[in-house]
Amino acid sequence: MERSDQVLFYVGTYSPEGKEALFLCTLNLAGGEMRILQGTKGIENPSYLALNNAGTTLYAVSEKDEGEIHVFSIDPNTKTLTSLGGHATEGGAPCYVSISPKEDYLFVSNYSGGNVNVFPVNRDGSLQEMSSQVRHVGQGIRDDRQEAPHPHSIIPDSSGERVMVCDLGLDQIVYYGVEKGLLVSHREVNLPPGSGPRHLVLHPSGKWVYLVNELNNTVTVFTNDEKFGNLSILQHIPTLPEHYIAGSDDTAADIHISPCGRFLYASNRGHDSIVLFTIDDSTGLLTAADWQTTGGRMPRNFAIFDNIMLVANQNSGNITSYILDSDSGRLIPTGNELEISSPVCIVFL
Repeated sequence: MERSDQVLFYVGTYSPEGKEALFLCTLNLAGGEMRILQGTKGIENPSYLALNNAGTTLYAVSEKDEGEIHVFSIDPNTKTLTSLGGHATEGGAPCYVSISPKEDYLFVSNYSGGNVNVFPVNRDGSLQEMSSQVRHVGQGIRDDRQEAPHPHSIIPDSSGERVMVCDLGLDQIVYYGVEKGLLVSHREVNLPPGSGPRHLVLHPSGKWVYLVNELNNTVTVFTNDEKFGNLSILQHIPTLPEHYIAGSDDTAADIHISPCGRFLYASNRGHDSIVLFTIDDSTGLLTAADWQTTGGRMPRNFAIFDNIMLVANQNSGNITSYILDSDSGRLIPTGNELEISSPVCIVFL
């Protein structure tokens, strides 16, 4: 099947409910040019998005004091979004949503609420009432950021039998079993105090897991024992250059692996860069290879499609595009950008 020169993507933003907050955009794969096709109102601060595999349903958290998860059906022809309703998450500032491998459950983490949720998914993609909720307790060493639990992401393993919750406030990855829609405590994996675990990604081989730590600007490499649901630390490596002096604005944000599995990328807010690591194919260990400026301020989320990366620069209100060099993994700026107010999440359709 030939590859089209155009691919569609949705962008979530920090925007009030009365304004367009979700955007459907198109990307030219040859040159990296982007255009907005349509915007959708009716949701406040859709700061994280997830699509089902068929591309028929979009899920978006509404990051506000009384958090919500919203569901939109996607028109197969126009890709216009139609609301299928919303559900309260019973916690403040939901900031992550993910779907189980069988697409029978939806998972949400609430940053300021300190709780994580499970919602059963209907055949049409809509959600049933919440089937399970767990509220974390405790705190970390930093009074400014770790005064309470702050679940920042909730990610299923490839088996779908467990989820991993990165809790920035507790310096832990908390494992839960998923049994008939219920979260069952399994184990905790501890990070160095003050790390602030945020997001993680599984290597395509299944052998390793990579975690980006927001507060100490590092990536942690783990061996992945999926059979028993456990992670063992192999390496901590900085996301910032060796001689760079980090300030209070310097916080790591997002993490992704190239489709080939040879390169890992993480975004640095403050330094306003994407760091490139090469992955050793026998050990999984990382080596820092390059830093590419993002052409904007406070790069939060970024996304990879084939050999192109899009970076959402929250504070400068723009998305920039890069070609991934197939040999080195380095990012080559296309020179193109798309203006969108406070973009914070990108998902390819």
